[in-house]
Amino acid sequence: MIKLLSKNSISQIKGIAGSGLNIRIASAFLELKMNMLLIMGDSEEAMYCLNDLESFLECKNILLFPSSYNKSHSEDSSPDSSKLLMRSRVLEKITTDSEPNVIVTYPDALYEKIVTQQTLKNKSLKIKKGQEIDLENLNQFLFDQDFEKVDFVCEPGEFSIRGGIVDIFSFSFQYPYRIEFSGNKIESIRSFDTNSQLSIQNIEKIVLVPNISKISTPKNTKSILKLIPKKTSVICDDLDGIINKLEKLYTKIKTQNLEFNSTENLVIKSDLVNDLKLRNLFLINNSQIETPKKIIDFEQVPQPPINKDFNKLIEILNQNHTSGYLNYIFCVNSQQQSRLNEIFEEIKVPVNYKTQVLPLYRGFTDRESKIACFSDHQIFERYYRYSNKSISFRKNSLKLKELTHLKFGDFVTHIDHGIGKFGGLKKITLNKKEQETVKLIYGDGDILYLSIHSLRKITKYNSADGQHPKIYKLGSKSWKNLKEKTKKKIKNIAFNLIRLYAKRIQKIGHAFPEDSYIQNELEASFIYEDTPDQIKTLEEIKSDMENNRPMDRLVCGDVGFGKTEIAIRAAFKCVDDSKQVAILVPTTILAFQHFNTFSERLKKFPVRVNYLNRFKSKKEKNEILNQLENGGIDIIIGTHQLVNKSIKFKDLGLLIVDEEQKFGVSVKEKLRDIKNNVDVLTLTATPIPRTLQFSLMKARDLSIISTPPSNRYPIETEVIRFNEELIRNAINFEISRGGQIFFIHNRIQNISEISDFLKRLVPDSRIIISHGRMNGNEIEKNFLSFINGEFDVLIATTIIENGLDVPNANTIFINDAQNFGLSDLHQMRGRVGRSNKKAFCFFITPEISNLTDMSKKRIKAIEEFSELGSGVQIAIKDLEIRGSGDLLGAEQSGFINQMGFETYKKILDEAIEEIKEEKFKSVFKNKDKKQNNFLVNDVHIDSDLELLFPNDYISVTTERLEIYKKLNMINHENGLINFKKELEDRFGKIPKQGKELINTVRLKWIASKLGIERIVIKNNECLAFFIRDKKSIFYKSEIFSTILTKVKTLSNNMLMIEKETRSGKRLLMKVKNISSINKIYSILTSLT
Repeated sequence: MIKLLSKNSISQIKGIAGSGLNIRIASAFLELKMNMLLIMGDSEEAMYCLNDLESFLECKNILLFPSSYNKSHSEDSSPDSSKLLMRSRVLEKITTDSEPNVIVTYPDALYEKIVTQQTLKNKSLKIKKGQEIDLENLNQFLFDQDFEKVDFVCEPGEFSIRGGIVDIFSFSFQYPYRIEFSGNKIESIRSFDTNSQLSIQNIEKIVLVPNISKISTPKNTKSILKLIPKKTSVICDDLDGIINKLEKLYTKIKTQNLEFNSTENLVIKSDLVNDLKLRNLFLINNSQIETPKKIIDFEQVPQPPINKDFNKLIEILNQNHTSGYLNYIFCVNSQQQSRLNEIFEEIKVPVNYKTQVLPLYRGFTDRESKIACFSDHQIFERYYRYSNKSISFRKNSLKLKELTHLKFGDFVTHIDHGIGKFGGLKKITLNKKEQETVKLIYGDGDILYLSIHSLRKITKYNSADGQHPKIYKLGSKSWKNLKEKTKKKIKNIAFNLIRLYAKRIQKIGHAFPEDSYIQNELEASFIYEDTPDQIKTLEEIKSDMENNRPMDRLVCGDVGFGKTEIAIRAAFKCVDDSKQVAILVPTTILAFQHFNTFSERLKKFPVRVNYLNRFKSKKEKNEILNQLENGGIDIIIGTHQLVNKSIKFKDLGLLIVDEEQKFGVSVKEKLRDIKNNVDVLTLTATPIPRTLQFSLMKARDLSIISTPPSNRYPIETEVIRFNEELIRNAINFEISRGGQIFFIHNRIQNISEISDFLKRLVPDSRIIISHGRMNGNEIEKNFLSFINGEFDVLIATTIIENGLDVPNANTIFINDAQNFGLSDLHQMRGRVGRSNKKAFCFFITPEISNLTDMSKKRIKAIEEFSELGSGVQIAIKDLEIRGSGDLLGAEQSGFINQMGFETYKKILDEAIEEIKEEKFKSVFKNKDKKQNNFLVNDVHIDSDLELLFPNDYISVTTERLEIYKKLNMINHENGLINFKKELEDRFGKIPKQGKELINTVRLKWIASKLGIERIVIKNNECLAFFIRDKKSIFYKSEIFSTILTKVKTLSNNMLMIEKETRSGKRLLMKVKNISSINKIYSILTSLT
């Protein structure tokens, strides 16, 4: 093959298997350093090929040339920014790069024309470090090329200017650029991350490329085959298939009059064939169009099936070794490599192999090279997903942040003064020096200017839908009374909860042993790759189980993020120690689905699994109960029946509660009796606020799985009307790619009408119905048929909401979505997107104008939170929308509506800390030790010094406020150092006033350690007020004695005095000649 690559001819490659061709291509590229174009059968095959090449070549010269569209050549598809960026990148590389490249593409991408090199050159701008360029000219170029000016850059085609810093997201690189100017000279160029807005690496030179789809015309576009270098070898998977598909596409466009995607944008069949003939062409499949002049036989065979049988694998490896073959096992990560080595060591049979931490799509044996390559995921029958390293910007990355931004007129709660309206940031002058404050407007037009040093005291008000809070005058006693009343009530409720938790902490339970060899084998055979959060959560669970204190852990992970696998491993660990596991699920269907999942996953291990639900006969139930009591069942899965007193276990070691939010209070009460001395693991995708709050307030342990499985896409979410055309197109698209569809209709009365409607729309589709009034066996049969791929569309009520796992179903319609709760919508949407295919969710609603305010908010929130891992945000958003009716009991909802959730949470935290300190000090003394030994929680600073970030430094008001808030939350030196670095990275050199403001944080820390509650710096004088409570242990402490001694020795500059204030006499320290924050900080530091 290597010899033929340098000649212009048509050859056919035969005898290829697995990833054998990809490895040969990588090898040839390394040896010949020449350009190659690989045309794979479809986008998925192209991605797997790209991954193999990226693994083996580890260079930046492996490029993907995708189609511009997510759904190619369909009416409701528009160009995708990330794909346009990749196309531009390929064009820019072949135009400017002298180094050879391997370009991987597929038919849909090949059909689309792309702008010529000359057009791109005319519309691009080259920039390098040290170059002189007028900022105005750069600004004009960006506007001329249709770049959009924004506050913060997130997507390709955007730019922002902040003083001497210009951020630009060019269509030539996966990250945006940050260009820093000194006058007109470019000081530095850096790439940066859109999510954190922080720099990644320094770059010497860049090319600014505009959106190529906006500068494309029929006259300036050509096929990519005409633009690639002349001596490029083309390897084509299925030439005849490519040509046939192109002909069908022309017919479709002409018959359906798809103006948006006219034939002018597509290559012509004859041109495509001629362009390929001019190249050195390698065909993989037989072709009727072109006859090859030479046939190359690679002599490769696929990796033999192992079926997780390690004795069989050892036999194959040793046979290969005897026959003179080198054995390589390619592992996705080092963890998988270790597992594999451990399993071979446990079997204790000599075996000849080498492992490499490199992902390989499919294993093969190359007889010519005498090499046998095995992929770990095929050995363990794991599901292998490709990952796209080529592009990784996050769309809408700032959307979640914006939800917490304060806007003018928003209600805010001040912890001391109550609810007011946010009036923006306001500059005031004090002693001829500018101060920045937050303006708050109270009843009767009272105004409070809050210092930016006290931003911790205010939070955005979130409460019940459409309800405006009561705003009091400043100084009114109503707010103080409300706070005290709330705290008293909270303390009563929290006391009982913490007492339960304290009891549990002190109990002695069963300590499970460390992992056995069989546990390692089970974990290695997981069909997907473990995510970092899964690994961390599993470590925490195992640590809890191996401890003799009963576990009570809540695992919160978004739908499809691998919670069930964690439950399986925890259950197996328990059974491995001869104990039983009970799994409590909210629905009959979920019990059945879990039974299938657990049985399938554990079928090769000595574990007996059964399930209990309302579809079981009385005889079957009695048999199961007997087996549970005598130890004949290891894992029992069931609905609320599992908590009945009639059920007795021989030796229960672990209780797993799935989707806790679905159970009523009575079931939870019964659970408490079981929970006392067994380990409890609770799983949830959308924790109800109550569950979430208990975890956050340390009444149980919490693990969050927020990293999505590799290459899991966010679900594309759209709110639509009941539109026949759109529904037909979406169903046809899903069926055309071999997928399945859920259609949720929650009214049993007319569910058959929906079935008739869909049969009329898509006559060829196979449709099945399931709902709760059907016979149990029939429901199970229907679900199994759908899971096994016998039907294309499942029309169902919300019985599918929890846990139905069909990886092949990647489109869901939810009819009358406005009638569902937020967490219900999130759960149902989570039924799709569980494989490596792009998933679609359509919420069908009436006209938005006809919906209630609460429904509008709910639909808007679920549409916004389509990013992966948004379950926790959805719980919090749900809290805002519903007004958190039952956070700690129904009587609390009134308080939340009166003060807002964030403030309620603050008071809750305070109350819990006080209870722990007053009543449970001995229990929590080790658990809640604070890192910083602060005597005062919040130090108040009042100053006439200029302490702020000027407008010309951070011009966007909302961002300036966010940065002030972030600064207020920092509580350690490393955090402050990182904050300064981030600030300089994003906005340039920090001005003097900003540096002084940053120093106030250090001043607060030292003051807090010295028992100082308030610092007033005015007229070059500083007053430091000590703790108000004269009975405080602080006044008997060694710290206070040291302060007194040192103040006496430095009496020229400072003295201790008592001053009469509104709250009585206060002890304070007076310090003269204070002209900066740094100076008072140095003096206070000397007192420690």
